Amino acid sequence: MTLSTRRQARRAARREARRALPFWRRLLPTWRVILGALTAVLLLAVGAFAALYVIVPVPDPNAHAVAQSNIYLYADGVTEIARTGAVNRTDVTIEQIPVDTRHAVVSAEDRTFYQNRGIDLKGMVRAGWNTLTGKGMQGGSTITQQYVKNYYLTQTQTIERKGRELFIALKVDQQRDKDEILTGYLNTSYFGRGAYGIQSAARAYYGVDVSQLTLPQSAYLAALLQAPSAYDVKTATPANRERAVARWHYTLDGMVQLGFLTAVDRAAVAFPDPVDPQPTSGLRGQAGYLVGVADNYLISHRIIDTPTLKAGGWRITTTFDQEKQDAFARAVQEQLTDELDPTARPDTDTDVRVAGASVEPGTGRVVAAYGGPDYAKQPYNDALRQDNQIGSTFKPIDLAAGLTSGRSSDDGLPITTETHYDGTSERPVTDGPTPYAPPNEDDIDYGSISLRQAMVKSVNSVYAQEGVDAGLAHVRDTALRLGIPDDVPGLDPANTSMTLGTATPSALDLAGVYAALANHGEAYTPWSVSALERVNAGSGSVDVPRMPEHAPTTAVDRGTADAVTDVLRDVVSPRGTGAAALDLGRPAAGKTGTTDSNLSAWFAGYTPELATTVGLFRENPKTHAKEPLAGTAGYTRINGGAFPTEIWTAYMSEVLDGTVVQSFDLRPSGGNTRPTGSPTPTFTATASASASPSPSADTAPGRTGGTGGTGGTGGTDTTGGSGGTGGAGGTGPGQSVPTPPKRPTATTRPTEEPGQPTTEPAQPTMITPTTREPEPSQSSPTARPTTDRPTEQPKPTTPPTQGPATTGPPATGRPPTTTGRPQPDTPPPADRPPA
Repeated sequence: MTLSTRRQARRAARREARRALPFWRRLLPTWRVILGALTAVLLLAVGAFAALYVIVPVPDPNAHAVAQSNIYLYADGVTEIARTGAVNRTDVTIEQIPVDTRHAVVSAEDRTFYQNRGIDLKGMVRAGWNTLTGKGMQGGSTITQQYVKNYYLTQTQTIERKGRELFIALKVDQQRDKDEILTGYLNTSYFGRGAYGIQSAARAYYGVDVSQLTLPQSAYLAALLQAPSAYDVKTATPANRERAVARWHYTLDGMVQLGFLTAVDRAAVAFPDPVDPQPTSGLRGQAGYLVGVADNYLISHRIIDTPTLKAGGWRITTTFDQEKQDAFARAVQEQLTDELDPTARPDTDTDVRVAGASVEPGTGRVVAAYGGPDYAKQPYNDALRQDNQIGSTFKPIDLAAGLTSGRSSDDGLPITTETHYDGTSERPVTDGPTPYAPPNEDDIDYGSISLRQAMVKSVNSVYAQEGVDAGLAHVRDTALRLGIPDDVPGLDPANTSMTLGTATPSALDLAGVYAALANHGEAYTPWSVSALERVNAGSGSVDVPRMPEHAPTTAVDRGTADAVTDVLRDVVSPRGTGAAALDLGRPAAGKTGTTDSNLSAWFAGYTPELATTVGLFRENPKTHAKEPLAGTAGYTRINGGAFPTEIWTAYMSEVLDGTVVQSFDLRPSGGNTRPTGSPTPTFTATASASASPSPSADTAPGRTGGTGGTGGTGGTDTTGGSGGTGGAGGTGPGQSVPTPPKRPTATTRPTEEPGQPTTEPAQPTMITPTTREPEPSQSSPTARPTTDRPTEQPKPTTPPTQGPATTGPPATGRPPTTTGRPQPDTPPPADRPPA
C-alpha cells in the first residue's frame, strides 16, 4: 500500500469514526480545527501588534507641558476671583537627584522598572483582574507608561489612550535609557501643593533643593505620587494621614526588598513631617479659600483630575456671590475680630478661627464660604476641614431619625416632637451600646419635658436617650441621607455619644444638611462650580468634561423635615438658645452647638431662601491642637448662642436686606404640631432687617453670666445671669463689666435662665396673633448644687474623640473680664462612668 493510499485510508477511518459519534458531539470542532484557529488568531495578533508599533508615532509633548493659568470667576461669569494654575516646575538632571530619591520612587511606583521593557504585562493582567473583581480601578502602569501619559498624552481614561500609551512606552523604552526616562517622569509628575516635578516638590514640602533631600523625605515625596492632595499630611483628614504614612512605610519596605536599603538603616528612619503649606501668590484675602472650595468640588466629584486641573488652561465659573462673600467676611470682622484684643489677652484672643458656609436650599448652590481671614496669612481652608465636632447642631438629625424610625420612647408612645422624656441631668441612657450619662448645662434637671422644649433648651439627657430609642444605626443613616459624609470621624453607632454630635463634618457639609431641612427634606449635595471651559478652546488635546446635573434626593419626607423646622423655629425665640438670631427680623430656624471643653461653638440656621452655618474654634498654629474658647474676648466661655449666632445674624441680615420676607410653608406630619393655643407670630413683608441696636453690656447670649439682670443668677455657661436691663439683682462674680462695641441687638435681650421670667425683646413688625403664645407646660427645671462637682481649669488639648457638648439656654449677662469658676459646659466623653 502506497503512502498516499494509507493517508486516504486514515482519513476515511476518521470520517467513519466521527459519523459514529452522537449528533451533538459531531457539532464540536476537532482539536485540529481548534489548533488551526488559535494559530491563525495568534499570527493575526502578532501582525496587528507589529503594524501598530510601526504606525503609532511618538508624538510631540502635549499642551500640559506649557504653563497656563486657571481663571476663577464669581457666579456672574464676569468678575474675576483669582488666576492660578501656572505650572510650578523646574527641570533637573539625573545627577541632581539623590540616589535615595530615585530608589524611593522606583520602590513606590514600579519595582520592575529596571527590568521591564516599558510595560509590565503581569502588572497589567493583575490590575485588570482586580478591576473586574470589584477591587477598584487599577492602573498597572509602569513608570515609563506614566511618563508617556504625563508628557505626551492626556489623563483621559479611554481604551484608545491606553493603547497608544502602551505602544509609545515600548518605543520610548527602546529609544531612551532608564535614567533619562526616570528623570522625565520626576520632572513631569504632580506632587500636590501646585508643585510639578521633584525640584518644586522638594521646595514646597521641605524648603530645600532636590539635591538636599534625605532618605525619609525622599520616601514621603515618592508616597505622594499615588494621591498628591489627599496624602499631604498637613491638610489631610485623619484617615488620609494614616494612608499617607502607610504608603511611606510601603516605600521604605520596598527599598529593603529591592536591596536599595538595609534592614538596619530602615529601622532607624522616622517619618519626616513636611513644612506647612505656603500661600500661593494671587490668592490673598478670600480668593484662596473660594478657589479651594471650587477645586475640592471638581476633584472630589471626579469632574476633572488633579494634574489636569493644576496644569492650567481652564476658565471656571463658580456659584459664589461676591456681595454675599464680602458680607460674610464683614460679619466676622465686625462681630468677632473687632472684639478681640491679642495684646491685652494674648493667651485667649489669638488663633481664634471661624468656619462658615452658605447654601441655597432649593438649588444646593454654595453662594458664600468663609475659610479664614486672609489666605496669604492663613493658607488653611477652615470651611472644608473635618476635624471639629458639631455638638448640639446634630440634635435635629436625632429628632428627624426619631420621627422616621417608627419606634417608641421608653413609655411606649410613638416618637413625636411632643413626646415627653425625663430631662434629669446625668440620667443614664438605657439600652445604649456604651455607658453614657451626659449632664445638662449647669447640671439642670428639667423633669418631664417634650422633645420640642428639649430642643429649645438643648437638653442633653433627653436627646442622648431619644437617639438611642430611634436606633443609632438609623440615626447614622439619616445623617448620611441629609448630607453628612460617611467617612467623617465620630459618626459611629457603636458609641452612644454619637447622639450629641461627636461627628466632625465641615461647615459646608453641615450647611447642606440644614439646607435639606429648609427644602422640606429634599437634599442637594452642595456644589460650587457651574461651568468649566478651556481658556483657549483650540489648544491642547484635553477634553472638556461635562458638568453634572444637580437633582435632589429625598433625605426625609416633607412631614418630618417640616416638623423639625417647626421645632427649630422655637430655638430662635426669646426662650431658645438661638435668641440672638431674633435680630434678623424674619422667620428663621436654627440650632446652636457647643462641644466638650469648649473646643468649638456653632450656629446652623436657615430662612426659606438661605441656609448658613458658622463655627468658632481656636487652634495652636504650631501643633494644630485645638484649644478651649474660654476667655475669648474676655468671656469665661463661648457658646453657640454667642459669636456664632451673632455672625450668622449679621451676615443674613445684610444679604437678605431688601428682599421679600418669606414664611416657612410647613406641613408637619401627624402628631408633630405644636400644642393647641400656641401660634407662632407671622412676619410681614415690612419686617426690618434688625431691631434697634443697643449698647447694653448685658445683652449678648451664649456667654457666661455677669452682674446685670433682673434677679438672675450669674455663673458660667449659657444660663448664667438673666441680665439685659441693667438691674442690680444678679449674683454673678461681681466685677465691673466693660461696655462692648455696639452691635445690632434687640432692645432688651431675653433672659434665658430656666425657670426665670423673660423680658420680651423688641420685635419687628408682625401680625400679632389674637392670643399670646403661652410657654409650653413642663416641670420647672431646678439647678442642682454644683459644689460637689469637680472642676478643672480648661487646658489646650486635642479634639476629643467622644462626648461632644451642646449649648444650653443662652446667657444674657456680660461676663467679667476675669475667668470665673469653670463649669463642664458639655457632656463628658463616652467612657465617663454613669453618675
